[in-house]
Amino acid sequence: MRRPVLALLIACAGLGASQGHAAAPAADRVTIDLTAGRPANRIDPAAALGAGLDGMGRGEVAPLYTAHNVARMRQGGLKPITYRLRTELGIEAWHWNPRGSWSDGAHSQGYWTSSDQPGAPIRLSHGYALPRRGDSVDNANNSGFSRLDDGDPESFWKSNPYLDPRYTGAPALAEWAKFDLGAAGPVSAARIRWGTPWAIAYRVQHWIGVDEYDPVGRWVDFPGGVVTDGHGGEALLRFEKPIEARFIRILMTKSSGTAPAGSTDVRDGLGYAIREVGFGTIDAAGRFVDRVRHARSGRGQTYAQVSSTDPWHRAIDQDRDLEQPGIDLVYASGLTNGRPMMVPVGVLYDTPENGAALIRYLRNKGHPVTQVELGEEPDGQYVDAESYGALYLAFAKALGAIDPALVFGGPSLQSGIADTWLDEDPDHSWTRRLMRYLRQRGEIGRLGFFSYERYPFDDLCGDIEDKLREQTTLNAALFRRFADDEIPRDIPWVISEYGFSAYSGRAMAQMPSALLNADIVGQFLALGGDAAYLFGYGPNVPVNQHLACAGYGNMMLWQADPKGQARWPMPAYWAARMMTRDWAAPGGGAHEVWPATGSALDAKGRPLVTAYALRRPDGRW
Repeated sequence: MRRPVLALLIACAGLGASQGHAAAPAADRVTIDLTAGRPANRIDPAAALGAGLDGMGRGEVAPLYTAHNVARMRQGGLKPITYRLRTELGIEAWHWNPRGSWSDGAHSQGYWTSSDQPGAPIRLSHGYALPRRGDSVDNANNSGFSRLDDGDPESFWKSNPYLDPRYTGAPALAEWAKFDLGAAGPVSAARIRWGTPWAIAYRVQHWIGVDEYDPVGRWVDFPGGVVTDGHGGEALLRFEKPIEARFIRILMTKSSGTAPAGSTDVRDGLGYAIREVGFGTIDAAGRFVDRVRHARSGRGQTYAQVSSTDPWHRAIDQDRDLEQPGIDLVYASGLTNGRPMMVPVGVLYDTPENGAALIRYLRNKGHPVTQVELGEEPDGQYVDAESYGALYLAFAKALGAIDPALVFGGPSLQSGIADTWLDEDPDHSWTRRLMRYLRQRGEIGRLGFFSYERYPFDDLCGDIEDKLREQTTLNAALFRRFADDEIPRDIPWVISEYGFSAYSGRAMAQMPSALLNADIVGQFLALGGDAAYLFGYGPNVPVNQHLACAGYGNMMLWQADPKGQARWPMPAYWAARMMTRDWAAPGGGAHEVWPATGSALDAKGRPLVTAYALRRPDGRW
């Protein structure tokens, strides 16, 4: 039986204009299509429309979590909360409880496990920088540096011991360290100062390709760069002839499995450790001429990137400039509205033991939680999908044993489209490779929900109206890509963060932010998404981080006064209220999302008006 089609005739003016020139009003028919006989999606806005709370800078947590700010934030009507883990982006371990124990308690170092026992409310927590870090840059503040080329012979990078088969239950994956020399140049020798454990079998390779994103590029061994009987110490490899190279990789496939003298922790002997590297030539006098820049600065040293990092650290590594709001503070603030909060567990730079303690603590305190997000932006940190997958399964099994009712998910992709680089695998889709790995392990069922972040534009300059229209096209293409990536469709899909851009700009403080936020949420739900979490929940101030032409703005519902208190509601605030109080029924309940289309298109065939039809529990549209 054919169902009726509802049509609304509206007038749209100016939406098709650019650079401030008004367009002539155009009649547009918006059609709500009921012919399928069933809605495109069913949601409860009280569970689907949420916001995120993130880590902050030094001294910023306390001024945010005031009664005044909390009341203003809640006025937006967003109910569920996801707790974002900035420590994971900064290559840091999270001491979610300042009380806890070290694996090497005598020296206040090693692997940290926070206490799961209730005590004084946790109002503040910190990240701890990892002294065995191998990446030159990170996704938080870029305040650290790689130990592979810091010029210090005593420091070293070490891979993550939790990727060993005894923790993953799967065959060991190769580990690697990659280097960008900045430009192609002759390389005829490599100098590697190994730590403990060292690689018995490894290859020194160079990249052949038009650039680092060449889909048919490949890694090629330097002639004389294959070692099968490594003995640690300092290895000077002389290649048969100079090779013009910019990108170089050390690929490690067999570990010595040795630990430093006096070690009593099995993790000390798992993986690989390198103190310093050099790539260059041998001059006429037989001296090694190094092309690597060695510096204790991510910007000053040769760019380095590694496959994983050991979460070992010390008490002195506390990062006072990175604050995470205390777990008890968030639950007691009222921002969770009595609902379960999506809780994070660090995976790339933390331990299963620390994550398990967090789950026990939440149960002991009676804090409601049903979804646990494992890791944050592993694709943006260029970790192999297979390595993340191995850690994901190890953590999910350890934490799931504590509370089988918990639902685990991830990976909170930095971008919905996650492609690999400097990668010779013919499949360059990071997401599809993760799904393939989980299926090969027979564990795809442990992915309880799929999460990604949605920031459509890095560039906030130029024609903002054109970007608004483009976002709708991009979002639809993103869902087609997810289908190609073989993400299970019978699990919830979640936007764990959304906003205009990962960088700040004027559009975030003006009407375009409201239009974009509403369009992202409406289209996501119409396409079958389950929950979307706004980023920029707390009051903030306008800044410019990226491009001068973008102007000053920020993702924020409220602009803060000089004391950090919410003072002026922003367009994003009114968009949130519109979605939660006018579009949806304020009390939540079963809502139906029906497909709707507009007839007026721009010159590129994009809709000038997007519409998302919601049928509320009271029958109203």
